[in-house]
Amino acid sequence: MDMKGKIAFVTGGSDGIGKATAAALAARGAHVIICGRRAEKLAETAAEIDGNIETKKLDVGDVSAFETAINDVVKTHGKIDMLVNNAASTHYAPISKLTLEHWQKDFQVNADAVFVGTKTAMAAMAKTGGGSIVNVSSSCGMRAAHNMASYSASKAALTHFSNCAAIEGAASGIRVNTVVPGQVQTAATKQFAKAAPDFAAATEKAIPMGRGGEPEEIAAVIAFLLSDAASYVTGVALPVDGGKVAQLYLPSA
Repeated sequence: MDMKGKIAFVTGGSDGIGKATAAALAARGAHVIICGRRAEKLAETAAEIDGNIETKKLDVGDVSAFETAINDVVKTHGKIDMLVNNAASTHYAPISKLTLEHWQKDFQVNADAVFVGTKTAMAAMAKTGGGSIVNVSSSCGMRAAHNMASYSASKAALTHFSNCAAIEGAASGIRVNTVVPGQVQTAATKQFAKAAPDFAAATEKAIPMGRGGEPEEIAAVIAFLLSDAASYVTGVALPVDGGKVAQLYLPSA
């Protein structure tokens, strides 16, 4: 999994899964560009990671700016070898109270930006012999969840789009895979757990492995899928969720 000389772009790279992924890729020798909406947070993250880290202040919801950012990376470094579409938007509300604005925002970040980022990176990768893309979905994109219709639907769209990109990119040496995390101990998850400790404990108990995942556990799988060790793997949606989406829920059990 040596990634020396590789150029990687990670969205939502200042925290959680994105930060852990950037660290994992940098540790393997890649030059990693991370983007996020807060410049100060990006700077803190870059200082904490041992390796070659470059930062870009960017909201991927501005898809035109996102496209420009990827093209700028290609102009600066001559190529892009790896892309991780990790940035996400989540609105919690029952359908009866979910606004069209919230629905569109989740799709803008979770689906539209992934489409633009993947398309732009694929065009550049096709000119340099190929590359690898990992799009970060969610178990909510595979199973329905209360109060998360816009997030769940947009992540389902992301997963299926990734499969389409995989079959179209294969002839150009471009692999596209999807990682499907379940509950992960990010800063947002920990904040939620403090606000609703009983519910948070119940959700962890409902996971077959009995706990939420760590960002580093998701990042390790992303790094594998990006690497040459997964050279014959494309079009895969790989759950990394402690067994949750495989579980048939039976209250009597």
